[in-house]
Amino acid sequence: MTGVLTLTRTSVGKKVIMALTGFVLVGFVVFHMYGNLKMYQGPEVYNAYAAGLRELGYPVFGHEHLLWVARFVLIASVFLHIWAATSLTLQSQRSLRASSISTMRRYGQHKRQSGYADYTMRFGGVLIFLFIVYHILHLTFGVVGYEPGQFIHPHGDTYETYSNVVYGFQNPFIVGFYLLTMVFLGLHLYHGVWSMFQTLGWNNRTYDRLLRGLAILVAAAVFIGNVSFPLAVYFGFVA
Repeated sequence: MTGVLTLTRTSVGKKVIMALTGFVLVGFVVFHMYGNLKMYQGPEVYNAYAAGLRELGYPVFGHEHLLWVARFVLIASVFLHIWAATSLTLQSQRSLRASSISTMRRYGQHKRQSGYADYTMRFGGVLIFLFIVYHILHLTFGVVGYEPGQFIHPHGDTYETYSNVVYGFQNPFIVGFYLLTMVFLGLHLYHGVWSMFQTLGWNNRTYDRLLRGLAILVAAAVFIGNVSFPLAVYFGFVA
């Protein structure tokens, strides 16, 4: 219990929480993108993939049991990640207000170098959170972005996830919103993965280039894969 309280009270602990939850979220984003690539194999394969997610761990786990466990872990990771980021930001601002003029000048020099990354992470983080909410309402529950009768909810052994995706990306404004968010997600992933390596103490002179390259690779793969889905549907490559 003492160790948990230390993590939540100190700046180092909060950075560790951000790194660990970020690791969970990056893993999910990569897996989610990889799974969605099955869309290019046609409706039968993609719908089977959607059905398979609901039977993960069978017969040890029942229908959707393990999927809901994963959802709860992801939701907890999202909120812990946001809490740690917000807490660190407020802590940094309080520290700046209490610092001397000379200290503020030194910070100003650092801020010019890291301001772009900080702005991207903060603004991008807010946009990504709003996107997550919209994405769930859109492609998971079909509450927004569809004409009446277009979205088909899973029932029994019937899964029409493929057609839901096709109908879901007919609106250019929805496609544009997805593309804009993926730009910020890519930047967020690059800075986040790199910061995660630093926080966990994995980076050093020997592996610096390798780890930075890995951060770029993860961000680029997720960006390219995710932007391809709405574009492929909207321009008729997937129908």
